[in-house]
Amino acid sequence: MTEHGGPLAGIRVVEWSIWQHGPVAGAMLGDLGADVIKVEEREGGDSGRAMYAFEDTGASPYFEVNNRNKRSVAVDMKKPQGVALVRRLVANSDVFIQNFRPGIAEKIGLDYETLRSDNPFLVYGSASAYGAKGPERTGRAYDLLGQARSGLLFHPSSTELQKAQDGGLADQMGAIMLAYGVLAALVARERHGVGQRVDTSLFGSMLSLRGLALALELMTQDGRVATSTFHKHMGGEPPSRQNPGNPLWNTYAAADGKWIAMAMVQSDPHWLNFLEALGRPEPLASDPRFADHITRCQNARACVALLDDVFATRTRAEWMARLLAEGDMPICAVNTTADVADDPQAIANDYVTWFDHPVMGRVREPGFPVALSETPASLRRPAPELGQHTEDVLLEVLGMDWDGIGELKKLEVI
Repeated sequence: MTEHGGPLAGIRVVEWSIWQHGPVAGAMLGDLGADVIKVEEREGGDSGRAMYAFEDTGASPYFEVNNRNKRSVAVDMKKPQGVALVRRLVANSDVFIQNFRPGIAEKIGLDYETLRSDNPFLVYGSASAYGAKGPERTGRAYDLLGQARSGLLFHPSSTELQKAQDGGLADQMGAIMLAYGVLAALVARERHGVGQRVDTSLFGSMLSLRGLALALELMTQDGRVATSTFHKHMGGEPPSRQNPGNPLWNTYAAADGKWIAMAMVQSDPHWLNFLEALGRPEPLASDPRFADHITRCQNARACVALLDDVFATRTRAEWMARLLAEGDMPICAVNTTADVADDPQAIANDYVTWFDHPVMGRVREPGFPVALSETPASLRRPAPELGQHTEDVLLEVLGMDWDGIGELKKLEVI
């Protein structure tokens, strides 16, 4: 890390959130150098602590990656003294993040208007299920519902349902958008001298992820939906692996059951090299149905069937070596999550990184998707134990003395 630290060094974030959506946004800001103070309930804390936890050590990869680079303060939020303590922390901070349903923060006095009265330049980040407005603004939702409501669970151009993506895809996307909004608001505060509220939701974030699909549905002409050039070759069928419209924009299984993906949107510049890598098999090499890009697309189903037979004759490693040796073709392995963990490109770019964890030992964690040359992100702290930093934060941020801290303990506020 350079002498400047991360780009958010000097920014203090108070995060009052649970599970994944809010915590991941806080962790992202922490990765970028912010001092993130995680406020948890005095008894039990964030329920995410028990998610995916190892039985013998209690260590949870879920909680770890969602809450790294934070300090934990355990406060009884049911007591007015606890809420008052959090308000004092926020008054001495730059950002407040919460992901409780609309109305919860207002009910206990941690809403934007109340906190802004203490800190006019506050950036207040709020993450909900379906958005801050509308008849369902107070609705409850978790990751699966974010995926379902956004239309992600239907195969393209089909009424066939597919399984939801594992790993909290909607939660992760919601967290990215929340962190993105907070960063934009911090820039606005720097440039224009204003604090503001940032509202994001699972639903809105997933609609952003599916931006092109939604745009095609919205931006019609005379009732017509714009379609891919591949679509006209499918004979009215929905796109499938067997009939993709373009046989070189597809996936193929090798002899060992592992898959290869190729994305030759214009296949003519690659076709001869591609044939060489395959050993110029017949009838692919001479059949006029496959002579150029258009004819291959018109006869995609037949071309795919032949390519399936060819790829089934060698392992993926053999095919990858042959294909890459023949030229600059846009191809890659279809990775499992286990493959990704050892992908040389993931390692070279620190998308997977190492960390010395006090309980789990030296472990690998997801790294940082953005490289900053002068103020890089860093993994500095493991996810905190519940209330691990309560005393430190009250001493450092609020300037409290030990007598005052002792009194709060007697009252079971902290």
